[in-house]
Amino acid sequence: MRKTFETIDPRNGEVIAKVAEGNKEDVDLAVKAARKAFDHGPWPRMSGYERGKVMMKFADLIEEHVEELAALDTMDAGKLFGWGKAVDIPEAAHCLRYYAGAADKIHGKTLKMSSAMHGYTLREPIGVVGHIIPWNFPTTMFFMKVAPCLAAGCTMVVKPAEQTPLSALFYAHLSNIGGVPDGVVNIVTGYGQTAGTAIASHMDIDKLHWIYRVGRLVMQAAATSNLKPVTLELGGKSPLIIFDDADGEICVAGSRVLVQEGIYEKVSKKLAEKAKSWVNKKQFERVLSYIKRGKEEGAKLLIGGEQCGDKGYYIAPTIFSNVKDDMQIATDEIFGPVMSLMKFKTIDDAIQRANATKYGLAAGIVTKNIDIANTVSRSIRAGTIWINCYFGFDCDAPIGGYKLSGFGREQGLEGLYIYTQVKTVVTPLHNLLGCNL
Repeated sequence: MRKTFETIDPRNGEVIAKVAEGNKEDVDLAVKAARKAFDHGPWPRMSGYERGKVMMKFADLIEEHVEELAALDTMDAGKLFGWGKAVDIPEAAHCLRYYAGAADKIHGKTLKMSSAMHGYTLREPIGVVGHIIPWNFPTTMFFMKVAPCLAAGCTMVVKPAEQTPLSALFYAHLSNIGGVPDGVVNIVTGYGQTAGTAIASHMDIDKLHWIYRVGRLVMQAAATSNLKPVTLELGGKSPLIIFDDADGEICVAGSRVLVQEGIYEKVSKKLAEKAKSWVNKKQFERVLSYIKRGKEEGAKLLIGGEQCGDKGYYIAPTIFSNVKDDMQIATDEIFGPVMSLMKFKTIDDAIQRANATKYGLAAGIVTKNIDIANTVSRSIRAGTIWINCYFGFDCDAPIGGYKLSGFGREQGLEGLYIYTQVKTVVTPLHNLLGCNL
C-alpha cells in the first residue's frame, strides 16, 4: 500500500488530506520522465516563441482558478485568502508572463576574436532541474523557480514542502492542461530527508535549486554525485535601519530593527500599538523556544510572546526591546513573528552592526537623507536593499544572498540564466569564405 502523510490546516490543526509520501524510487521515476522529456521531447526543441505561448496559456488558467488556488494556500499554509486572491496568485500569473516574454530572447553573443577566427556563444537549457520549495510562500516560490526554468527549455522535478504540497499539485495539473508536455513538470511530494535528499544526490539531475537551511549538506550531495551546479537561498536575518530623520508612517518590518537613539522610544511605542496576529505552522515550537530564550537573555518583552487561541499554530507578533547584538534572538533566523529592537548612535555604528551577521539576504533603510541612503546601501553586505520600503519585490528585480544566505539570483534575467549554460563555437574565418581546410 502507498505510504502517505497528513497535510494539516494551521488554523485549527485539522487534517486536510493525506498525500503520497514520495521516496527515492518515486524520485527516480520522476527524473526518468524529466530526462526523457528533455532528451527526446518537444519542450527544449520548441522555439522560445512557442514555449512562451504555452506559458501564457498556463498563466490564463491560473487566473481562471484564482479562488481555488487561494483557498488551497489558505488551508494548507495559513495564508490570508484575500491576500492570496489579490496578490500571490495574480503575481504567479505575472511571473509566468514575464518569463514567457523572455523565452524567445535567450541568445548568445558574437565574439570579437583577436585571431583570424569567427566565434560566438550559445545559451542552451541546462537540462533536468531539481527544485525544493519552502512552505512559507508555496505559490510565489514555486513560480520563481518553475517559470524561468520553463522559459529556458528545461524539464524539472519539484518537491514542495511537506507542509504545503496542495497548490503545487494543482499547478502541475494546470500546466498540463495549458499544453506543457508530459514529463516537463514532475511533482514529488514527501520529506526532505528522503525525497529531498534523493533529488540532491541524483546522478541524472543537472541542476539543483534549494531554498532554506541545510545548504552545506545539499552542496555535499551535489558534489559527491555528479557535481551538479547549485543555487542556494538559505534565509537571512535582514536588518532594518531607521534613522532619526524618519517621520510619518514609518515602514517597519523584518526581525532585526536598528533604531537611532533619538526616535527609539517613539518607534517602540508605535510598534506595540500596531501589532496584529500572525500564523505559523512548521516553526511553532521553534519560535516559542526563541521567545523563551529572549526572555532568559534579558531582552525586554514589549508585546506578544504567547500562542493565540487554543487551536492551530498562531503566535502573537512578538517584539523585544533592549536587545544586544550577541543575543540569540538577534543572531539567529527565527523564521517567525519575533522582532528585535536595538539602538544605534551614528551612521558608522549602524553599518557596522547591520553587517555583524553571518547572513546577507536583504536590508532596509528608512531616511529622508539621500546621502545617508546611498552611503548605507553601498556599505551593507546584502543582496537586496530597500529604501523607505520593505519587501519591494518585482519580477524584474533580482534577489539573492551574500555570505551564509546563499548564492545565485532569482527573478529578472539573472533568474533565467541560471537555467542555461554557455557554449562557445569557433571556426577559422576562411571556412566562412568557402575555402576548404
